[in-house]
Amino acid sequence: MNARNALIALMMALGLTLAGCSDNDNQGPAEETGEQIDESMEEMGDEIEKATDEMGDKAEEAGDEIEKETDY
Repeated sequence: MNARNALIALMMALGLTLAGCSDNDNQGPAEETGEQIDESMEEMGDEIEKATDEMGDKAEEAGDEIEKETDY
C-alpha cells in the first residue's frame, strides 16, 4: 500500500468516526431516558439550592432576633 492509499484510508476512517459521533435526533430510548434523568436531577438541585438559601435566610433572621432579645 502506498502512502496515498494509506492517507485515503485514514481520511475515510476519520470521516466515519466523526459521522458516528454526530448529534442527531435519532436517539434511542436509553439516551432519551438518560437526558430526562439529567434534566430532573438538575432541576432538583436548583430547588434544593433555593430551599437551603431560604432556610439560611430564616436562620439568620432568627439569630438576629435572639441577639436583639438577649442584649441588655
